[in-house]
Amino acid sequence: MALTAIYDILDLKGLLLLVVVFLVVADYLKHRNPPNYPPSPFSLPLLGNIFNIDSKSPHIYLTKLGHAYNNIFSLRFGRDRVVCITGYKMIKEALVTQAQNFVDRPYSPLQDRVCSGNAGIFFSNGEMWKKQRRFTLSTLRNFGLGKKTMEVAICEECSFLLDEMDRQKGAALNPTILLNNAVSNIICQMVFGQRFDYTDHRFKIMLKYIAKSIQLEGSIWAQLYEAFPAIMKHLPGPHNEIFSNYKLLCDFIREAVDKHKADLNPSEPRDYIDSFLIEAMGKPHDSTDGFDEQNLVMCVLDLFLAGTETTSTTLCWGLIYLITNPDVQEKVHEEIDRVIGHTRLPSVADRANMPYTDAVIHEIQRLGDIVPLNGLRKADKDTNLGNCLIPKGTALLPILHSVLFDESEWETPYKFNPGHFLDKEGKFVRREAFMPFSAGKRVCLGEQLARMELFLFLVSLIRKFRFTTVEGEKLNFDGVVGLTRTPHPFKIHATVR
Repeated sequence: MALTAIYDILDLKGLLLLVVVFLVVADYLKHRNPPNYPPSPFSLPLLGNIFNIDSKSPHIYLTKLGHAYNNIFSLRFGRDRVVCITGYKMIKEALVTQAQNFVDRPYSPLQDRVCSGNAGIFFSNGEMWKKQRRFTLSTLRNFGLGKKTMEVAICEECSFLLDEMDRQKGAALNPTILLNNAVSNIICQMVFGQRFDYTDHRFKIMLKYIAKSIQLEGSIWAQLYEAFPAIMKHLPGPHNEIFSNYKLLCDFIREAVDKHKADLNPSEPRDYIDSFLIEAMGKPHDSTDGFDEQNLVMCVLDLFLAGTETTSTTLCWGLIYLITNPDVQEKVHEEIDRVIGHTRLPSVADRANMPYTDAVIHEIQRLGDIVPLNGLRKADKDTNLGNCLIPKGTALLPILHSVLFDESEWETPYKFNPGHFLDKEGKFVRREAFMPFSAGKRVCLGEQLARMELFLFLVSLIRKFRFTTVEGEKLNFDGVVGLTRTPHPFKIHATVR
């Protein structure tokens, strides 16, 4: 009996070993790289490289890998393979020179759970993406994008923001919440047809959901869900908060859509939602065009998220860099006083006469590194890139951090230096390696609006206040990395000049 038990145990161990060997060999055969595929670091069977990446600073880790692999390498996350590219020249080649080959997004299990199918603006592909992007740009222009009316709306919101800060009477404050409210109100006016008061409790909750979801989507939990969706959807963990938050955000948007439908006047659209509903009713559309209410909710969600988080985060980094570089803040004060003075509000037209301030804003965007990883792309066909073959359907990840800190493009990449955007005569200089809005066909849809907001908000703030740190508190430059890179919570003093 004892010998039989021993044989049974040995047989069981042998069977388990055989199964493990079979799985490893099968995994290798299934996922082995094709000829001339970008090189990769060692990856674990079945798991790949998912636990190799530094979850706190993935952009820095991936940029270092780019240095080791001549700016193009591959990683594996569970069943999925991703080609990463770094450096200005390589990313320009992919996103600009070969833009048509890398315009679509790959399948995302996480996004598919939020809204299944080809939906929204950011994640949609093909004709739907083209039509929705074209419609959105046209509609936003109709409601002021790039026009004087939008400038007036931003300046009015600046007044609300300045009044709120002024009420603090120089006491320590966390500017993040106020800046989120102010910036979000600009896109809200275009999309929802209204601004929200800074004391509106529900609106503040929605902004918290946005911030938390964006942080979680860039975390290891989201990466695990993307790599192993069949397992992760049944497990507890912070990744489930992404879906609950987005459900609440979508419910908020659906309520707004229902209100718009109740008093819609087809001859007088008030905002993006009205325009979308009128477009859906007025013309026959294919189902693949996306002019239905479900897709309206996803498009509004994309605009709501994109129009809030990145610009407000840039302004937060701007205050941090100005406080820690008081000489720069003082020079901006001097230029504002000389060009604008104290008797009128700033105007977008002033930017041409304020090269130093313009350079400072650009340097804030560069060093702030707001979207360090960019969005995934997908190869439309077999493509040669950097002497490597990118097979059709392969996901491509451009590391924007590596462009904004490319040592061959920037004189002092790790130092706050407005001189990066100034010539010897002090005139503003555009730099090709300045890509905070990405590049190519998927360049940020709201770039024009963001540029206007950054100039008007920041100049209005610096014109009225002098910003200083709280005594004994040291500002943190590391940032918290999710889909965006946000500052750690901080407090400052805003003293009227």
